[in-house]
Amino acid sequence: MSTNGYGHMVHDDFVERVRRMRSERQDRLAAIRTPAQAHAYQRRVRKSIRQAFGPKPAKTPLNTQVTGVIETRHYRLEKLTFESRPGCLVTAHLYVPKQLDSKAPAVLGTCGHSDNGKLEPKYQGFCQRLARNGYVVLIYDPFNQGERDQYADLPDRTAVSNCCHAHNMMGKQLELVGEWFGMWRTWDGIRALDVLLARPEVDRHRVGLTGNSGGGTMTSWLWAMEPRFTMAAPSCFVTTFLSNLENELPADCEQYPPGVLGAGLELADFYIARAPDPVMLLGQQYCFFDRRGLQESYDELRAFYDVLGAPANSTELFVGGHGHGFFEDNQEAMVGFFGEHAQTTAKKLRTIVEVDAQEAQVTPTGNTIEAGATPIYELIATQAQSISSTRPRLSVGDLRKVVAQSLHLPKRQQTPHFRILRSKSASGQRLARYAVESGPGDIRSILHKPMPDASRVHTLDVESAVHLHLPHVASLEENTDRWVTTTAGGREIYLLDVRGLGETRADEAGEFFHPYGMDYMFHGHELLFGESWLGKRVHDVLSTIDLLVAEGAKRVTLSGRGQGAVLAAYAALLHERVQQVTLRGAPLSYQAMAEAPLVSWPAANFVRDVLSHFDLPDIYTALGKRLSLDEPWDVQMQPLRGARLRRALQAAGLAKR
Repeated sequence: MSTNGYGHMVHDDFVERVRRMRSERQDRLAAIRTPAQAHAYQRRVRKSIRQAFGPKPAKTPLNTQVTGVIETRHYRLEKLTFESRPGCLVTAHLYVPKQLDSKAPAVLGTCGHSDNGKLEPKYQGFCQRLARNGYVVLIYDPFNQGERDQYADLPDRTAVSNCCHAHNMMGKQLELVGEWFGMWRTWDGIRALDVLLARPEVDRHRVGLTGNSGGGTMTSWLWAMEPRFTMAAPSCFVTTFLSNLENELPADCEQYPPGVLGAGLELADFYIARAPDPVMLLGQQYCFFDRRGLQESYDELRAFYDVLGAPANSTELFVGGHGHGFFEDNQEAMVGFFGEHAQTTAKKLRTIVEVDAQEAQVTPTGNTIEAGATPIYELIATQAQSISSTRPRLSVGDLRKVVAQSLHLPKRQQTPHFRILRSKSASGQRLARYAVESGPGDIRSILHKPMPDASRVHTLDVESAVHLHLPHVASLEENTDRWVTTTAGGREIYLLDVRGLGETRADEAGEFFHPYGMDYMFHGHELLFGESWLGKRVHDVLSTIDLLVAEGAKRVTLSGRGQGAVLAAYAALLHERVQQVTLRGAPLSYQAMAEAPLVSWPAANFVRDVLSHFDLPDIYTALGKRLSLDEPWDVQMQPLRGARLRRALQAAGLAKR
């Protein structure tokens, strides 16, 4: 755990960055007075959203199949499969009201993070409520929910047993090939809409969109990306990015659209983008998505609609009396709102009849992979292989430029300011401590120096030959490590905690590498800004080397373990004063991480779209004789030895090392 008050440093820095962005955004909104100004703002928002989501894949045959039908008194439930992209099989239920005498309005239902997907009782409830009110409703399973467990064939799926953890596993691997899991989810929804609109019963001019929680997320993304929807009602999701950040609420990776904070957008902008089309924002009184942010989003939306001269009923806010969930009050409000805009009557439904889970299965065994679908990790692996096969070979100079660009490295001051902190004892050793203001903002890296003479802990006196060690998680866990001492080779040892590690690690309970931990949240927010969490940490290392050199170091060597090995490799490539670097527990390649079904390395060590530009073996090769690789780690962060090591080195093109 962190000490001396630095545990909130990184978090507070992110909060300040988001607040500055929001202040500028609020000024832009306040300046909108005319419809022409509103439309100009919309064009800017839509462009930023399209850039965040990236290019759409080509539409391929849906190959829709009806695998069974359940007849009820009021509607027919068809069990469907379709392919959102080749090999990517989606399971869905289609509710078709009986006794339709004309084309009916339709609704696409998006699931929240329920393990049983479309069979979650509340989701069955809103589908039945809509069907009983005359709507054709399609609800589909997201990745790793319902019948779409992507890891069903793996002997150990502990790391992805929770659907949210599975999403984050897929998401970090997609980062390596330059894609965003949220767009994969959105594409499923776009193709589901294609299935729905292909039905002869559906009126294409009355098409609603609704979902709760993660389904509220997809409602937001689909609404902004797909103009064929005519009305929307997201439940228990819309708030503000700032509220989630301030409240220490990490989100699924599909809830971090790359670059939107950097573009100056808030969640309300995903609805402003479609003004004045009808939208109802739904929440719950005791939901963990902050209701203050919900109210703020609605107020901004209503003000924007007013500038466009939209009628009062074009946007509404409803807050139910429960905790997080698509409860009956929100469902009835949604049906009433859709009825008003689809020109249908809204009748209340007193009872929900849950379908038998076995009977409702779309696939024979309740799993798309067992039905012949291609797991997402194989789709990612194929894409990674295709990208890597066409990647150009770079000179060392060009590699440095590309790496710096990919890491979005901030501009460095030649000599950062440092503070002299109170010394500390750890493992029987006295350490001097220095706060290196690597910035920008109030970011500090904590530099440690073992001091046999306690009288010298109040100054920074840098020797001509120094060795800087970068730990896996914390300097105070490795300050007496014999490997570090041996690697230093008699040079004076310094240990560095970059932002978010060691003494600046977030104050939180639980395991540091948790898929929903604060470090994961910080990585997600750098993505939201269109920047790099890893890049900021590399910047901390480079700035600290600048300080050591300015204070008298003539010869600098580096070592790193685990996550520190990743940082040390990048720093050695990018800083001309590093003479030697020794890595222990370094990953051998990002390619291996993109091709493996499961990866334990946290996303904080990843570079977005890295495989389009370079891989770790390119860095290791460029370092040449300056590099020593000691006991590399595999994709599960476990040591590689013997035959496994030889095979891994060969696969990474490093067999001669």
